[in-house]
Amino acid sequence: MIRNIIERIFLRKIPDTRQESVVIGKEGHGIRCNCISNGSRTVVETLQRHGYKAYIVGGAVRDLLTGISPKDFDVVTSATPEQVRKCFRRARIIGRRFQIVHVLMGPETVEVTTFRGHHTLWPNTKVLAFQTDENGRVVRDNVFGSQKDDAARRDFTINAFYYDPVSEAIIDYHNGLGDLREKRLRIIGDPKTRYREDPVRMLRAVRLAAKLGFSIDPATREPISELSDLIVNVPPSRLFDETLKLFTSGQAVNCVVQLRAEGLHQSLLPLLDVVLEKPQGERFVMLALKKTDERIREGKPVSPGFLFAALLWHEVMAKWKYIQASGSHSIPALYLAMDEVLNIQTEKLAIAHRITSDIKDILALQPRFEQRSGKRPFALLLQMRFKASYDFLLLRIEAGEVDEELGQWWTKFMHSNQETRMAMLLPAKSKQNRKKRRSKHKPRITKISN
Repeated sequence: MIRNIIERIFLRKIPDTRQESVVIGKEGHGIRCNCISNGSRTVVETLQRHGYKAYIVGGAVRDLLTGISPKDFDVVTSATPEQVRKCFRRARIIGRRFQIVHVLMGPETVEVTTFRGHHTLWPNTKVLAFQTDENGRVVRDNVFGSQKDDAARRDFTINAFYYDPVSEAIIDYHNGLGDLREKRLRIIGDPKTRYREDPVRMLRAVRLAAKLGFSIDPATREPISELSDLIVNVPPSRLFDETLKLFTSGQAVNCVVQLRAEGLHQSLLPLLDVVLEKPQGERFVMLALKKTDERIREGKPVSPGFLFAALLWHEVMAKWKYIQASGSHSIPALYLAMDEVLNIQTEKLAIAHRITSDIKDILALQPRFEQRSGKRPFALLLQMRFKASYDFLLLRIEAGEVDEELGQWWTKFMHSNQETRMAMLLPAKSKQNRKKRRSKHKPRITKISN
């Protein structure tokens, strides 16, 4: 429907919107103000009442035009961060590279950004208002400007829409509607320069193309393989956030395929490439990503710990077997393997401690599913991460790594009453097969007094 509207109204010659903006009235785009969250709409109206320009901007407008429900709504304004903060009772300024304001509207947090400008000098000084590193990545960027300047600073043309919920008009500066119609992803400005300014834009190109089913414009795509090494210069915490967006976009399978095609995967998950080169590892990872995509589309939550456990499981298994072969006991060897793999991975991604803790819990419980005698099955049911670990076991079964009978046993065991559970327990191993444990205590020596 949106495509038909765009074609009907804008099929005539579109001017060079990199020079002039196009204003689309409410009858031309299909978005209504009731599609916007109450918090963001209130923020825009409040800023406009104080005499400032204010719009809903970027991905939220793009998603509404393509029939997708946005996860959040960002606001852009002509007001400076300090001016924005004074307009609201609950607001705080955050950020170092570029200051933004978080306005708290009930349960909703609205991110408000001031129009960005071109790189200039600080007023009355010889100091640049922005800073870059040796590779051209912008590390400080508190430069404010006009709305047109702000549009030129956006990453892709389909993210440079400005929607005014009061007048219900959209302003398009870079022929984003034309690219939207052609299902084309095109970067604003010189691709090499823009990627050097922020290498994360290369990851966004892959994610947006996969999420929307768009093709990447040849000029936008060409420098990615050449500049993929710049990803290593991105702060690990920011890289982790972008990686999580890739794998929770609902198109994780397509994202991984596209990442490998563009040569970006090695900078994100260096161990993943090793896993995907093996048929069993590739089957397991792709199955995990497929299940993740299904959950996202069904509106179900996705655990980052479970997701990364799946991505790293086969590399952990390889390390586990290697350490065991050197003479270590099974469980200590598993923990050593997890630590080694996670240490390598966290050099690239700053995975939060709570997530690495979840990863370890899920993987450490896998050997315990083999123990089906005595009190051990009952103790396993009480583990905090049992349900996630059980789901992980089912994933291993579906991938052909574990006998299906084990999953059926645990499914019945967890849903049965106490009497049935007791009857299901397998016989304990005979004492003759158990290895005698050496006493940890030294023999007591009794002193004999003279």
